[in-house]
Amino acid sequence: MSSKMKILVADDHDLLRETLVMFLESAGGFKADSTADFNGVADLIKSGNRYDVILLDLNMPGMAGLDGLTRAAELAPSSRIALISGMANRETAEKALEMGAAGFLPKTLSAKSLVNAIKFMAMGEQYAPIDFMTAEEDHAQNPIAEKLTERELQVLKGLTQGKSNKEIARDLDLQEPTVKLHMKTLYRKLGASNRTQAALIAKESGIF
Repeated sequence: MSSKMKILVADDHDLLRETLVMFLESAGGFKADSTADFNGVADLIKSGNRYDVILLDLNMPGMAGLDGLTRAAELAPSSRIALISGMANRETAEKALEMGAAGFLPKTLSAKSLVNAIKFMAMGEQYAPIDFMTAEEDHAQNPIAEKLTERELQVLKGLTQGKSNKEIARDLDLQEPTVKLHMKTLYRKLGASNRTQAALIAKESGIF
């Protein structure tokens, strides 16, 4: 890529937005703008900025869910538009892809995977992480998974990946005390007395 690829990162989570912009620009080959809400996206496009890829946070102000995807596509028909989300389910992801989104990026992706996904989408491909798109099918009939809420499952997944409460809180855009509360409920529902036990039970049951 001789000329830099222009990316717009729209997310109301300041830290995530700034980190992603910084990571993209340091990866080379990218020029990134950012905004915290849908109005900011509209303003940037209307003032003549053209983007190869636009990343929209599904839950930011002004988005109104998938409606924002349609409006962004009307504003920037030549851009590839993808959704990023920390809490959307597979059904929402599938719907977005059916509507023509360039991709669906869970916020749990590593920064490196995000950059690769953006390159992939800019080349005209549609991106959705396989493990995310198939995970729910695997645990839909799982007796342990059925006891847990979607948020508890997300916390449990972080726990099985060996992440600390702080890391899980950051990934899911939650406060650390909230994660601790989810952990307590998890332990009770799983019959576990600590993190290691909970992770073991989750692995043995084949949820993830």
